[in-house]
Amino acid sequence: MFPGCVCAPVDRQHTLMKHGASPSRADGAGRVWRALVATALLALAACGEPVVPPLTVGMNPWVGYDPLVLARDRGLTDAEQLRVVELASASETLRHLRNGLLDAAMLTLDETLRLAESGVAVRIVAVLDESTGGDAVLAAPRITSPAQLKGEFVAVEDSAVGALLLQRMLTKAGLTRADVRVTNIEVARHLQALQSGQAAAAVTFEPLAGAIEAAGFRRIFDSRELPGEVLDVLVVRVDVLEQRPEAVDALLRAWYAGLELFNSDLRGAAESLARGTDLTPAAYEAVLGGLAFHSREASANELMGNPPPLVDKASTVADALQSIGLLQVTPRWQDLIDGAPMQRLQAGGKAP
Repeated sequence: MFPGCVCAPVDRQHTLMKHGASPSRADGAGRVWRALVATALLALAACGEPVVPPLTVGMNPWVGYDPLVLARDRGLTDAEQLRVVELASASETLRHLRNGLLDAAMLTLDETLRLAESGVAVRIVAVLDESTGGDAVLAAPRITSPAQLKGEFVAVEDSAVGALLLQRMLTKAGLTRADVRVTNIEVARHLQALQSGQAAAAVTFEPLAGAIEAAGFRRIFDSRELPGEVLDVLVVRVDVLEQRPEAVDALLRAWYAGLELFNSDLRGAAESLARGTDLTPAAYEAVLGGLAFHSREASANELMGNPPPLVDKASTVADALQSIGLLQVTPRWQDLIDGAPMQRLQAGGKAP
């Protein structure tokens, strides 16, 4: 044993096999020597300083989250403090967060409310952007208005903002959810569902919405009709906020560094980020017209006060979700919003 260390027993045969030697082919002295060396190395590793993994933040493919992707790709993030993970869908992001595979995530406000009600302890630490047309309902060319969807199949990723957008559209059209045939399909398969006739309409978002529109499908409703309701937020697990505030601060700095670069060199950002989509750089720039990013000052203002201004907007969304049975109780806002990290960022200070 090494002084001051408590080390787990080492399986010598397993150690040898890992390094390509079979016990039957190693002589006795060699076997003992290799095992001793392996034991010593493991003991030294166990007795060193504990390795703190980087904070892992997840997101689905949505242009509103791309400033963080840009920050990562341009080397503006510290790999030792932050790991950015791009996932296929909002549903997958939520699954990873529920299963403890993510420390933080970029989500829509309605996803966050439902996640918190399911028992996952997270807090909103920043308001990232507002959708002003970036979330949309695309339909077959024969359908010219939402009212014509009665009796039709509508594809929606029901765990995402799509449920809220669908409900709002149906209400404005004088329809109910029972008037359409909702089918839960992840956004990555929406174009396929429309082209195959599996669905007559899909509730989707950019850049996928732009690709679907370019394929000949018609936009019949979008988030411009829901001002202030479709917000993207950054959420962090409560235990991470408490135990690793410096990593949370690094995440916020990375986001705003990416956003600053995004705003100062939109053409260059579009050239980089469009490669991961089916859009040209020009088309990528065009879809940003359906999105309004929040500055750090605007985000901080949304989270400060008693109650914070965000509560008013979030209450509208919560009421809508309750009306369609997707939320059971009104959230405890004091347990869901944490303005401290943004305050530190604004003050230029560091986590205690």
